[in-house]
Amino acid sequence: MEKQEAQKRLEALREQIRYHSRKYYTEDDPEISDFEYDQLYRQLETLEAEFPGLVTEDSPTRKIGGAVYNTFAPVTHLVPLESLHDSFSQEELRDFDRRVRDAVGEVEYVVEPKFDGLSVALEYRDGVFVRGSTRGDGVTGEDVTENIRTIRSVPKVLGEPVPFLEVRGEVYMSDQSFERLCERQELLEERPFKNPRNAAAGSLRQKDPKITAQRELSIFIFNVQQVEGKELSSHEQSLQWLKTLGFPVPPVYCKSGDMEQVLQFIQKIGEERGGFDFPIDGAVVKVDQFSQRDELGSTAKFPRWAEAFKYPPEEKETTLLNIEVNVGRTGVLTPTGLFEPVTLAGTTVSRATLHNQDFIAEKDIRIGARVVLRKAGEIIPEVVAVLSSPEGSQPYHLPDTCPSCGERVTRVEGEAATRCTNPQCPAQLLRNLIHFASRDAMDIDGLGPAILEQLLQGGMIRSPADLYTLRVGQLQKLDRFGKKSAENLVAAVERSKGNDLYRLVYALGIPHIGVKAAQVLCEACPSMEKLQAASQEELAQIEGFGGIMSEEVAAFFQKESARALVDRLRELGVNMEAQRQESQGTSLLGSTFVLTGTLPTMSRKEATQLIESHGGKVASSVSKKTSYVLAGEEAGSKLEKARQLEIPVLTEEELLRMLGEE
Repeated sequence: MEKQEAQKRLEALREQIRYHSRKYYTEDDPEISDFEYDQLYRQLETLEAEFPGLVTEDSPTRKIGGAVYNTFAPVTHLVPLESLHDSFSQEELRDFDRRVRDAVGEVEYVVEPKFDGLSVALEYRDGVFVRGSTRGDGVTGEDVTENIRTIRSVPKVLGEPVPFLEVRGEVYMSDQSFERLCERQELLEERPFKNPRNAAAGSLRQKDPKITAQRELSIFIFNVQQVEGKELSSHEQSLQWLKTLGFPVPPVYCKSGDMEQVLQFIQKIGEERGGFDFPIDGAVVKVDQFSQRDELGSTAKFPRWAEAFKYPPEEKETTLLNIEVNVGRTGVLTPTGLFEPVTLAGTTVSRATLHNQDFIAEKDIRIGARVVLRKAGEIIPEVVAVLSSPEGSQPYHLPDTCPSCGERVTRVEGEAATRCTNPQCPAQLLRNLIHFASRDAMDIDGLGPAILEQLLQGGMIRSPADLYTLRVGQLQKLDRFGKKSAENLVAAVERSKGNDLYRLVYALGIPHIGVKAAQVLCEACPSMEKLQAASQEELAQIEGFGGIMSEEVAAFFQKESARALVDRLRELGVNMEAQRQESQGTSLLGSTFVLTGTLPTMSRKEATQLIESHGGKVASSVSKKTSYVLAGEEAGSKLEKARQLEIPVLTEEELLRMLGEE
């Protein structure tokens, strides 16, 4: 390769790696697998080695980890938290061994699993935990002390009062905790994390420690960074001592001076990794004696005394026996492939998601086909490719009706999901109930997911309408429910009957109908009777109401299940009329606002109501038609766009002054 061509290739590789590093480390939202990232990185290393004169100081091969967030206070690591150099073959590990022995002679290694989480440093003074920080770029991390305190496996007081101790560990999320979190995110219609590593990183960076505490994080401690009052000579000795202090250390490791034994143990970890309750993506080989580590030192980025081995993604051929379709709690139909069992990453795999109709069509997945399976991120089985299909087999299509309730399903153009929109579909009842009771919907104070789950499990409710039949005596049977809390919940349910019509319309969960659309709809159709009677053509004439929204509303109220629910809610006393809002003036008539950031005293909802009561409108995105942007703390891209378009930016104080309410 010519130098000029190499220059272009190096620049392209660096840009790719920077982008994917940012998605992985900073945004916790990776777009490619670890294996694919590692391959890009290896290409960069190889090409830079071939053209050393083209190596730049800002190359990813010279940087550790990812950029530091501005969310938390910075922490400078006096002892850098270095990255590890990766090997992908036994021969590369043997090369590492030869380099070490050439430098220090005879050597013993400790081999441990390479945990797949977020690297952190923990500091203790006189045996008491005082600070926790992320690795960041290796030199500067983030102070996440309060979030670390929520991790149960982190000892807050050590077994002995060590004057000062800094240790390094990996915060992770177990597979079971990750599954529970994904279920919860699906219920609340939140964007799910892609894998346990990103879930752990995202959870540790929460501004509210209470949220971190709910995420069931764990930790392994694998290195002593600094210590006062204790002499340590080897890594194995330090692990044993850390364990006596109360730290969770790697549950399996091997010490050996024979590289072939080291390689055998790495293979064993790889074969058994599917049985671990913690995620790993490789193994780490470390020189045991600290004096030899000091002699070996480090490069600009890596210690010379340690090497990581990354397991390649294991792939197996098998046969697709059948496809079953399940309805998720958000109404989405998800096809699942049933396969001839194969062993992947140490576990038996016989099921794998087929995602959606587009995925099936793209890969031409048919029942009876020979396919290649692998575990994405060593966790989730997936179909990589279709090798062949039986002669005469037919393309697979998702059913036209919901497998749970039998009603016809819909798929909106431009969306991948096929969805059941029956508000009383048994498969998605819990999610519908959570939405129905939420703040912007019927706003039933105290009726959260945990209580709704109990009500469903106890057979007390089978429909949103059943909420209005609950009695104090029934609720007292729930866990942690006394008479007073039961009375409060019944009172909150009763109050919700008087809500404005738009809240009920939003609560029904009509696709594409958010709070704002529900308000517009109820201004045009100020009663449930008029709304149910409106045709698609009539709905499409409403200003700001698109074709898709009119289609969805008309189709929704044509469903017998939806009409039955509305009728029962009416019988139980729920308001079916729009409430005319008293205008406080027209000073903002013709003005469109966009809100961004956190306001000092008002919620977004309160600010929106204030603006609308004075004749203004609130939009979701900034455009040339925007009159003002109302900005609070931590305003994001909307503020930047407003500045670019030279749109006036107001504080809460300035808005109140404009309205004469200060």
